[in-house]
Amino acid sequence: MKNIRNFCIIAHIDHGKSTLADRLLEYTGTLNERDQQSQVLDDMELERERGITIKSHAIQMHYEHGGKEYKLNLIDTPGHVDFSYEVSRSIAACEGALLIVDATQGIQAQTISNLYLALEHDLEIIPIMNKMDMDSAMPEEVEEQIIDLIGCRPEEIIRASGKTGMGIDEIIEAIITRIPAPTGDAEAPLQALIFDSVFNSFRGIIAYFRIMNGQIRKNDFVKFFATGKEYDADEIGVLRLVRQPREVLSAGDVGYIISGIKTSREVKVGDTITHVKRPCDKPIEGFSNVKPMVYAGIYPVDADDYEELRASMEKLQLNDASLVFEPESSAALGFGFRCGFLGLLHMEIIQERLDREFDMDVITTVPNVSYKAYTTKGEVLEVHNPSDLPAPNYLDYIEEPYISAQIISKSEYVGAVMTLCIGKRGTLKNQVYLTSDRVELTVELPLGEIVFDFYDKLKSISKGYASFDYHISGYKAAKLVRLDILLNGEAVDALSTLIHQDNAYDFGRRMCSKLKELIPRQQFDIAIQAAIGSKVIARETVKAVRKDVTAKCYGGDISRKRKLLEKQKKGKKRMRQVGNVEVPQSAFLAVLKLD
Repeated sequence: MKNIRNFCIIAHIDHGKSTLADRLLEYTGTLNERDQQSQVLDDMELERERGITIKSHAIQMHYEHGGKEYKLNLIDTPGHVDFSYEVSRSIAACEGALLIVDATQGIQAQTISNLYLALEHDLEIIPIMNKMDMDSAMPEEVEEQIIDLIGCRPEEIIRASGKTGMGIDEIIEAIITRIPAPTGDAEAPLQALIFDSVFNSFRGIIAYFRIMNGQIRKNDFVKFFATGKEYDADEIGVLRLVRQPREVLSAGDVGYIISGIKTSREVKVGDTITHVKRPCDKPIEGFSNVKPMVYAGIYPVDADDYEELRASMEKLQLNDASLVFEPESSAALGFGFRCGFLGLLHMEIIQERLDREFDMDVITTVPNVSYKAYTTKGEVLEVHNPSDLPAPNYLDYIEEPYISAQIISKSEYVGAVMTLCIGKRGTLKNQVYLTSDRVELTVELPLGEIVFDFYDKLKSISKGYASFDYHISGYKAAKLVRLDILLNGEAVDALSTLIHQDNAYDFGRRMCSKLKELIPRQQFDIAIQAAIGSKVIARETVKAVRKDVTAKCYGGDISRKRKLLEKQKKGKKRMRQVGNVEVPQSAFLAVLKLD
């Protein structure tokens, strides 16, 4: 156990951690030239294309140092805020962390939040300044920021470059000398932490774990704490570039277990594995069920594809256990699913994967968050869909989720960033100058307000500089109302939204005028109304396509024309009663893009 080192890499998005991982694999001889490609750990096509890590990855390297062979277990983590629970479990499986900071950009919001996660687990932090080969690197400034943040000495900071391979030998040296060996008792009952799982179409679910105490052998009978299910360990082993089976793994080791599990719900990240015969007393702390934060409806464009969509979603769920979905139907869109996502990036990735991997054309409704509705009878309902909200006469009050957001920006953009946050009903909690021209703002905001376009606006007003990170801070009562859109007096459920009372009138008016442009004209007038309960707050009319019925009347008495016009009026009235209005696809998409 003295020769094992378990470490992870933490960084903000795009600070070069996957590239640095490549260099470490090359330096330790884990990669040969034939397998060489950039971002070798990001194996999903979408990850490589967008340059982001979506799933965490684990790999074992062997390195000889001072006549001893060391086992280095690297657990690569996603950098994006939506996947912070996965990051926290990966961190819990390690003793040390490489904190990578981009020398051209300095410290950003997720660097800080992931660092706090690592410090909570008492990890040894090795600070690394990456991208030192770039002309725009600012080593002195960034060094000061790192020293301010973690209080280390300047000589402890390693200057490196993932592109050229500079400083890689120093990093390996630091991993071996500065990160402590794992502690644990190989004789104690088995206690292993699951930090990730992947789906293999031939072998079922493969769970990645780190053993804290005890030993596991091939064909042992094990059980998972959170689900209480019991399995045979058909195969255990370590993770090199390919999986390598082993007969036994003991405390401190990182490996995988295959036990023929077919459904992803049975393997939860953060769960504890133990033996059935000699179980440990308590599970490893910190386990929680992942809770979706953003909800949206996903419907097939062609109603006949519903069953195909269900099969695609189930396959996706095997690969990504944090996706939650249940069937729902909508009068406007037919049958589909109500899906829960960890955040907006997660939602975008699921949509993209449905399109790429399963060739599914889908419509996504307006994303919203989950609210708590308190009725006059004292019941508490969880509302994921505006149409599930109780009628106003039964509703006592609504609570909505709030987040605590850290925004790091250049000081010249502070005014604009504050204006944006206050416009989204935010309250400023704290403001700290990290250096003379970089400031960290802590803002409390309703989650529902940032779901749409907050991040895009933040990037554009700060010229791409501001970085943003958030965590859920709890629920607060809010003055929310359900805004319905009526076409000819019929509510279109897919266009209903929950919105703050102060913004409802303005949003309703904009929505009506946008729909007026998009809904094609019919033979009769269409009334588009925005209503809260029974009170209509805005109205637009799509005028009928007119035919001049009096054209064949020339000369003669006015009553002749009047008779023809009255006859036409009756026809229009009858047509209006039986005619229904089709809402085109573009209308749903346009409502999403209302700025």
